[in-house]
Amino acid sequence: LPCLPPSLPSFLPSSDRRSGLILTIPLCLEQTNMDELSVTLDYLLSIPSEKCKARGFTVIVDGRKSQWNVVKTVVVMLQNVVPAEVSLVCVVKPDEFWDKKVTHFCFWKEKDRLGFEVILVSANKLTRYIEPCQLTEDFGGSLTYDHMDWLNKRLVFEKFTKESTSLLDELALINNGSDKGNQQEKERSVDLNFLPSVDPETVLQTGHELLSELQQRRFNGSDGGVSWSPMDDELLAQPQVMKLLDSLREQYTRYQEVCRQRSKRTQLEEIQQKVMQVVNWLEGPGSEQLRAQWGIGDSIRASQALQQKHEEIESQHSEWFAVYVELNQQIAALLNAGDEEDLVELKSLQQQLSDVCYRQASQLEFRQNLLQAALEFHGVAQDLSQQLDGLLGMLCVDVAPADGASIQQTLKLLEEKLKSVDVGLQGLREKGQGLLDQISNQASWAYGKDVTIENKENVDHIQGVMEDMQLRKQRCEDMVDVRRLKMLQMVQLFKCEEDAAQAVEWLSELLDALLKTHIRLGDDAQETKVLLEKHRKFVDVAQSTYDYGRQLLQATVVLCQSLRCTSRSSGDTLPRLNRVWKQFTIASEERVHRLEMAIAFHSNTEKILQDCPEEPEAINDEEQFDEIEAVGKSLLDRLTVPVVYPDGTEQYFGSPSDMASTAEHIRDRMKLVNLKRQQLRHPEMVTTES
Repeated sequence: LPCLPPSLPSFLPSSDRRSGLILTIPLCLEQTNMDELSVTLDYLLSIPSEKCKARGFTVIVDGRKSQWNVVKTVVVMLQNVVPAEVSLVCVVKPDEFWDKKVTHFCFWKEKDRLGFEVILVSANKLTRYIEPCQLTEDFGGSLTYDHMDWLNKRLVFEKFTKESTSLLDELALINNGSDKGNQQEKERSVDLNFLPSVDPETVLQTGHELLSELQQRRFNGSDGGVSWSPMDDELLAQPQVMKLLDSLREQYTRYQEVCRQRSKRTQLEEIQQKVMQVVNWLEGPGSEQLRAQWGIGDSIRASQALQQKHEEIESQHSEWFAVYVELNQQIAALLNAGDEEDLVELKSLQQQLSDVCYRQASQLEFRQNLLQAALEFHGVAQDLSQQLDGLLGMLCVDVAPADGASIQQTLKLLEEKLKSVDVGLQGLREKGQGLLDQISNQASWAYGKDVTIENKENVDHIQGVMEDMQLRKQRCEDMVDVRRLKMLQMVQLFKCEEDAAQAVEWLSELLDALLKTHIRLGDDAQETKVLLEKHRKFVDVAQSTYDYGRQLLQATVVLCQSLRCTSRSSGDTLPRLNRVWKQFTIASEERVHRLEMAIAFHSNTEKILQDCPEEPEAINDEEQFDEIEAVGKSLLDRLTVPVVYPDGTEQYFGSPSDMASTAEHIRDRMKLVNLKRQQLRHPEMVTTES
């Protein structure tokens, strides 16, 4: 493809009034290279089809920026370059240039020799010969044409044509060579020409993009804003590109099949080699590593060490298992291809590889599960041992609680620890039995190796651990029973002491109530008798409280003897109980004496104050008046005397105001008795006063 700058000839995407192509030849001020122009014209004229050429050409020579002699040379050149299809040559002249007579004379003289009509015309009058819509703006028309866009597409077309033609030859050589001769010649031919000089995918992509460009109805719509139809050369190029693409796809498909067959043969050989490598290692060094590992360890640390060793073995196996996965995928892909000649061999390789890998993976998984179960067993055994140690330590420490609540809390904690030990022992038995079950199945994976000795050692170790834990737990249970009984007795002891102290408090409250609230002596004999009866019931309650406290204190003595400890109640609560009871007894007796004196006082007073004609002698008895007066005075004196306890302390009944009110009532009664006495002695005094 020659260089086609915008200043050189080009076809417009339009037609003249005879439907012929329009060829424009722009000339510039610089010297025009006629050789280059000739080559360009030859190339352009090779593009249209014969049918298109038969309609003739209209050539527009733009000489507005050139000299007359150059224009003349170009017009003469058209006779040699352009065939007889040229029907009209329009020379666009400048407005004020060239001698009209000379130019007209020259073209008229050469008309018969040239074989086509040449006219000189101004740009604004070119539309007389060609429709304005078929001319570009340079010639006063409205046609939009991008010469660079056409040039770029043409370059892509030329490049694709060249590359695709060369690639077709190479692919045909490779494909034809693979179909000839025997197998060795075929392989040799493919080896020598296996890679084409260019990438078929790239060439095909270029062809598809070019075809898409050629099949568009609009070009440069985003730039010019005006749509226009494809040129004839573009329409002509479409079938060429489609034909080349079809040929390329056909040859490329055959080429891919050749490559696929060779790749499949190479892949099959590599698969066979890798399968044997995997099988040989798994059945050799891999199996030997597993045969050497059968112990479970006797502690957490030992089991962890065995697990770490097993992880190293698994890591080595993982590399080979990764190869197995890759090989299995490759074999599956080849099986899906459906080549009958390779199906049997591929299935055999796949089955052999899968059997060995699954057997080895199952062995690894079994070993991992066994070690994990052993680690869990030893972990539970260690936790249970620590729980038993903690429980034993708690049982070995003497109990010295401060109160019953502390004992209850300690007892609850002891029960919880024992329950936790029971749960732990049950978990240990379950883990141990599960581990024993796995060990019993271990022989099936031994690859013919006798593992009876190893299994016996493992079984003896597991059973020994469980038996030892059972014995330790039984000893702790016995000690817990003893401790539980002792703690329950201590709870009872504290309860008795607390209740005894409560009895002392109750008795003290009764004494306090007796002294502060039991102060009234009654307004008459009947009320005083009721108060005396209530007081006796009150004393019975106090007696019951005192007896209850004594019984509790006696129980504490028995419990202390059983627990071999000293009770705090013997030196504190019992003396307090006896002291309060003694004080209550003294105060109660004083209350009884006062109530009895009050009853006697009120009874005699009521007899005197009532008029009883049936017993005049009794009423006139002076001794009765003297006795009433003596009892009243004694009662008044007793109200002013405090209760004296054995320790010398004194306590009054009620407040002074309460005692004053009671004494005032007694004095009033005594005044009434004295008045009655005066009436009996001097009846006339009563009549006079009346």
